[in-house]
Amino acid sequence: MSKSYVTKTSCKSLTRIQGDHHHFTVHGLSIREATIYDLQLAFKQNQLTSRQLVQFYLKEIRRLNPVLNGVIEVNLDTINQADKADYQRKAKAPGYYSGLHGIPVLLKNNIGTRDKLNTTAGSFALLGSVLPRDASVVTKLRSAGAIILGKASLSEWAQFRSLTAPPGSSPRGGQGKNPYVLSASSCGSSSEPAISVAANLVAVSLGTETDGSILCPASFNSVVGIKPTVGLTSRAGVIPVTPRQDTIGPICRTVTDAVYVLDAIVGYDYKDLATKEASKYIPSGGYKQFAGAYGLKGKRLGIVRNPFFTSGSGSLQIQAFEQHFQTLRLDALVTPGADVAPVLAIGGFPGISAPAGYDNKGVPFGITFGGLKGSEPKLIQIAYGFEQATKIRKPPTFLP
Repeated sequence: MSKSYVTKTSCKSLTRIQGDHHHFTVHGLSIREATIYDLQLAFKQNQLTSRQLVQFYLKEIRRLNPVLNGVIEVNLDTINQADKADYQRKAKAPGYYSGLHGIPVLLKNNIGTRDKLNTTAGSFALLGSVLPRDASVVTKLRSAGAIILGKASLSEWAQFRSLTAPPGSSPRGGQGKNPYVLSASSCGSSSEPAISVAANLVAVSLGTETDGSILCPASFNSVVGIKPTVGLTSRAGVIPVTPRQDTIGPICRTVTDAVYVLDAIVGYDYKDLATKEASKYIPSGGYKQFAGAYGLKGKRLGIVRNPFFTSGSGSLQIQAFEQHFQTLRLDALVTPGADVAPVLAIGGFPGISAPAGYDNKGVPFGITFGGLKGSEPKLIQIAYGFEQATKIRKPPTFLP
């Protein structure tokens, strides 16, 4: 990746971005803010090719990344991958109808790939290292026909080697900037996957979470983040923090898009023993079926205004938490922002963050729905229902 991708923000470039409201269209389709469904429909109707889509994102990365520092590296093979997807679609090859076929994806830079991309966790220490294979989730994405567009930056070493380092900062990638208010926090180590999706540098990204690293950036960047049950997605080939809490999940602009990605990356992997137990939670027919109308109907939600048990007796608290859930017959906990993240981290529980509003300075905030292990179907129903009822998300403003 050329040095021009990571440069200092200038007043001139910021003014240009704030004043640039044009929409890139192909045959009348606006690619900016387009969903996976929109893109697949355009593919099907011959209004768009994967090559055109990749070229649009590369152009946006060149235009915006010097300000945002969302992308640490672009895949030099991405145009070839796009041409292959277009050929498969034209030839109606097996799998061409997959939800992610021909869709570009950005990977957090701690998710390994065996290609020309570096996997460094934002550190120069790993620059040039060669991996024996793709991370298992990347293998699944490739099998689904997704295009690996590049690597998103992150907090160096997923922000677990320092308690004082700013979120979204690394020696290789620089300081990631919130695309709504550039001086605001982007929060958490998966900041740049969230920044990139929010700013339309890509439609789909993959992040990792140990404690809040998907949920918090999703909240601060007005996007959707799914933190799966630990073991639902394989951690093999991902630079670890702790096997007890690490999990891999999607960051997208809509619940439905995130569910498309979740369906593609879940499943048993012999290289990660936690997936054997967690695979029992995967529903027949996948997760997309739960992103539908009336998902909120009949759900019992516990609203937490003061997050609890962020420290203390560990497993005893987890057991009590599970028992209380069953006693109250709650389908999910609801919290403002991502403050419930430590609770979900300790238990290995899933959570979904969705856009919930903007403060008086224009900084986004989200709402998090959390549940017990394997409760992703209910959480998807709830998050999708909330999203459709509120329609909160709006494109970035790039305020200073």
